[in-house]
Amino acid sequence: MTNITWLSTAIFFCVGSHAHAQDAREIVKAAIDHWRGTSSYSEMTMTIHRPDWERAMSMRGWTEGEKKSLVRVMAPARDKNNGTLMIDNNMWTYSPKVNRVIKVPSSMMNQSWMGSDFSNKDVSRADDIVDQYDHVLLGQSEMDGHVVYEVESVPHEEAAVVWGREVLRIRDDNVLVDQKFYDQDGELVKTLASLEIGDVGGRTIAIRQRMFKEEAPEEWTEILVSDAQYNIEIGEGLFTLSNLRNPRD
Repeated sequence: MTNITWLSTAIFFCVGSHAHAQDAREIVKAAIDHWRGTSSYSEMTMTIHRPDWERAMSMRGWTEGEKKSLVRVMAPARDKNNGTLMIDNNMWTYSPKVNRVIKVPSSMMNQSWMGSDFSNKDVSRADDIVDQYDHVLLGQSEMDGHVVYEVESVPHEEAAVVWGREVLRIRDDNVLVDQKFYDQDGELVKTLASLEIGDVGGRTIAIRQRMFKEEAPEEWTEILVSDAQYNIEIGEGLFTLSNLRNPRD
């Protein structure tokens, strides 16, 4: 191989790899942006299932931009007004039973969110995967008339995450098919799977998703979205500690 040919080949692979990485990142970002819009309001039910019991909570949620979100429990009565507020990388919870707003320390971000199979970090830092990971497009397939992209996302060394890598499958209409979480040894730990896709609030989204751990698939948490509105006007003071404690929405 001549030096010119070798150089041309090297440039091709470098440019091609960068393009794939950029495309993969944009695919992940588009899926997150599609899910929440510039702002959003949603009504949902979270069901926590265990082999010997099951409980459900009705919730309302709001998001604004990439860094603000609020989730509030509406039912059952014993859990009403339990809430979680997220601003940037900070999270606070409120429990009417103790009438206290508590800031969640970084040491507890991997613990269960509201007793579910979602962690506090799953809920609070959904968009960190965009900029704190390197993304590679592994391939694509077809499903239900859509192209499905498979993206491997590996966190930067300095990223404050527990995962060794994540693998996402995302449809060409920006709907997440599933997301798999692997530990530092490459073992699959848990999966977020979209079980039902439909139209809500004028866009197609995953309306029923299940999170389950690989070692205990019979234990899972599902979130079912019953209503959603996107790109709405958010009232001033919604994403505040005062509103978390004393709901005005």
